[in-house]
Amino acid sequence: MSYVRLEGLHRRFGDVVALDGIDLSLEEGEFLSLLGPSGCGKTTALRLVAGFDRPDSGRILVDGRDMTRVPPNKRDMGMVFQAYSLFPNMTAERNVGFGLKIRGVTGSERTAKVTDLLELVGLGHAGDRYPHQLSGGMQQRVALARALAIEPRVLLLDEPLSALDAKVRVQLREEIRRIQSRLGITTIYVTHDQEEALSISDRVAVLSQGRIEQIGTPGEIYGSPSTPFVAEFVGTMNRLEAAVAGDGEVDYGGLRLPVDAVRGRPQGERVLVLVRPETVELKPDADGAALAGEVVSHTFLGPIMRLKLLVGETEVTADVPASRADQFPVGLRVAVGFPADSPRVLTLG
Repeated sequence: MSYVRLEGLHRRFGDVVALDGIDLSLEEGEFLSLLGPSGCGKTTALRLVAGFDRPDSGRILVDGRDMTRVPPNKRDMGMVFQAYSLFPNMTAERNVGFGLKIRGVTGSERTAKVTDLLELVGLGHAGDRYPHQLSGGMQQRVALARALAIEPRVLLLDEPLSALDAKVRVQLREEIRRIQSRLGITTIYVTHDQEEALSISDRVAVLSQGRIEQIGTPGEIYGSPSTPFVAEFVGTMNRLEAAVAGDGEVDYGGLRLPVDAVRGRPQGERVLVLVRPETVELKPDADGAALAGEVVSHTFLGPIMRLKLLVGETEVTADVPASRADQFPVGLRVAVGFPADSPRVLTLG
């Protein structure tokens, strides 16, 4: 039996449907991210799990127990917020120990636990500091330690890194994953950052307009998107509208392109051929090429250069090593291709 289950959750705010029948399950110790744009329902789902709001219909179960109407303080869950939410008049030690004090944990036991947790999050030296004396990343570590202090059955994190700078976000997300793995806490993590979700999760649920578009491992979400929305939202994706032309080929604007994924599909079926930029193959000579395009722009991304190409009337994105970028100046006509086994294909409605 799944450790956490969300069954048919619906939530409406006036005319706005925030959740439209969410079904989701987590195994004990699993790290699952809810990923999606603003307004997709991910934070609403987390608030329902935490007990800060109630669904219009549906159930929330933890370890077989129906928690839907249980007050937040009785759910045995730890919550980490985007805005840290530390008590400004308390030191880091007192912030971390607050939940333990409320639960009647004695002074010496509480002190020992707080010390251990501050060491766990790398702040053993900062226990006597107040929030205003800590950086944003340090404050979020204190918030994480406070959530862990009560030994929750479920850890909930709502956009915990979005207020931090890029370098600190990477460091802290790795730290969160390390601590979660070490403690084995079932975790639900809300984020709009695809890189963040894919880098630390066991599974990812992609949400759009109150519905789950796809659930899968990071590799499945990135490599095998099941809907056009997931393909567009997770990573950069080229979209070529075509028709099945035969076994293993599509017709794209009168050109036949090899695409293994259409084998077995009926001839003439309209399909969407999805190609990641890193699989696009370019040659700086368009003579005789079945598919050709013109380089229209460059974007430097460190080890790679992202090129925008105009192929017919379609804009195509291609990634090449930065060391090869000078082979593809703006204005150059190039041959464009991709391995036949690389595209993902979806049926066009």
